[in-house]
Amino acid sequence: MSLSEKARAVVEAAEARKAEDVVVLDLSQVSIVADHFVICSGGSTLQVQAIADAIAEEAGPARIEGYREARWICLDLGDVVAHVFHRDVRVYFDLERLWGDATRIDPVREPAL
Repeated sequence: MSLSEKARAVVEAAEARKAEDVVVLDLSQVSIVADHFVICSGGSTLQVQAIADAIAEEAGPARIEGYREARWICLDLGDVVAHVFHRDVRVYFDLERLWGDATRIDPVREPAL
């Protein structure tokens, strides 16, 4: 299983802004919503916004929801959807469990396509 170049760009942008617990889910076999979800979190609203800004800048144009409140920012990049959570909100919604049928990809070990 490999990451798309766009998913890799999202991961790298998030990590550059010190995002916590970056997780990539491969949805290609379980949903038509997107090929990958990239899920990460930040410790403050300013950090959550900075992560989202970096993702939008690095990965290209995105439809963005939740930016003002910065509790859960969703960036729809087409085949990749990035979810940037405030850490306590991430625990509450637990997307990793909700999308438990998706394969988890280790972004460090998997090269981009």
